[in-house]
Formats: sequence, structure tokens, C-alpha cells
Amino acid sequence: MQVSPCSDRPILVPCSLNNFEHQIDPYVGCGHYCYYCYALNQAETDWAKEIGMHHDLVKQLGRELEKIEPQKIYLGYYTDPYQPSEVEYRQTRKVLMLLLEKGFSASILTKSNLVVRDLDLLQKMDDAAVSVSVAFNDNHVRQKFEAHTIDTEKRIEALRQLRNAGIRTSALICPVIPYITNVIPLIDQLAPYTDVIWVYGLSMQDPSDQNWQNVKNILNRHFPELKKRIETVIFSKDHSYWTQLRHELQMIQKKRQLNLNIHV
Repeated sequence: MQVSPCSDRPILVPCSLNNFEHQIDPYVGCGHYCYYCYALNQAETDWAKEIGMHHDLVKQLGRELEKIEPQKIYLGYYTDPYQPSEVEYRQTRKVLMLLLEKGFSASILTKSNLVVRDLDLLQKMDDAAVSVSVAFNDNHVRQKFEAHTIDTEKRIEALRQLRNAGIRTSALICPVIPYITNVIPLIDQLAPYTDVIWVYGLSMQDPSDQNWQNVKNILNRHFPELKKRIETVIFSKDHSYWTQLRHELQMIQKKRQLNLNIHV
């Protein structure tokens, strides 16, 4: 993976998520290169080969943080803060150290167990939170859609460690790929280690988008018998598949008193 200086831009930017005013992506681009990712449609480089990094992240971010009151900052909206390059470049750890120093906290979304490395910082923050994203029951299938991520079981083990360390945890089952993702068993695995589980269906905006082209190629190659059915569902938010899944989730939510946030 080539890591190059990115063009000048703010590091601290407005966040559109509820309960957050600002977000940070420590990298520009993501080496996880999940083929279905919505952010691929705005990618500046080929994330399979190159991602960007801020020239002097600590100095610039320090100046930007001085302009706002201490608060919880979201990490992981466009790129994974614990993508593979973080092992070497430690940009996310630098961000967390700076946030802690200035009295801020963090809410992190990741697909990596590398987040456990930074428990020493998260435990010192006020109400830090980590959410882990999973989508696949079978790791052989996972590798076809997100080849550069770790096994689902390793992510769940990271959640266990975080929860045992006193960090507030949640999970995203995202994206639910129709006829491939089996949601209920994933809920069973995640529920003991999370306060809330968010469930999001795979949704594509335009057949010409890069992420759909990627997914279409995977389906043609590995799931030709499902390709047409899946395509019909993901381009139709009102499809009966989503209606049925939503009903099943609402039923187990009520029966088991689970904190599910359902978006299918």
C-alpha cells in the first residue's frame, strides 16, 4: 500500500450523525477496500493501491480543536481509523492522544481488533465508545466482499475485551446483503458484548456507482444464481425481503428485550 501526503484540507469536519457535531478521519482513503463501501464513489485514489495521510496531523488538528469546546468526536465515517496502515503510521493513536490531552472523548467505528491496542487511551477518556462492524457469518464469503479485513470472530473477541475493560460498546450488522447475510446468528454472537446493535441493509444509489460495479462483479463470479434476486432487492427499499426481515427483527427485539436499532 502506498501512503502519500494528501492535499491540504480540514481534519476536523462537521458530522451529520445524531449526537455528534464533528468527526475525524485520520486517513484519506481506506486500505480495507470493502467492495460495497459507499465512500468508494468519492474516492480520490485507487484504495487498493494508495491512500492519503495528513502532512502534520498533530499540529493541524491541534489548531482546529482549539476552536471548539471539548466534546465527543466521531472517528470512522468515511474510512476505518484502524485500517492496515495504522499498524505502521499510528495516525489514529496520534489523534486519540491529542483528544485526550485536550479533554475530548471519542466514539469509534471499526472493523479491526487493532482498536484494543489503544485501550490505555480510551479508558482515560470520558465515556469513550467503540462500535464494531460485521456483515458475514462465513469468512470465506467475507473475503470475497472485504478481502483485507479480519475474521468476524476476531472482531467479536475485540468487543469482548473492550467491554471487559469498561468501554461502552455497540455493533453494526452492516451491510446486510440479501440472501447472503444471516442476521439472527450474528445478533446472537454480538448481543453479550454490546449495549446496542444497529442493523443496516445494503443499499445502492445508482447502477453506475463504483461500489455496485464491484458487487455486481463479485455476484457474477461467485453467486450467479443469486445475482438477479440480490440486485432486485438492493435497488428497492420497499421490497418484501426487507419487510420480512424487519418483522423478524422486531419480533426478536420484543421477545428477547434486545436493544436493536433497525434500518432495513
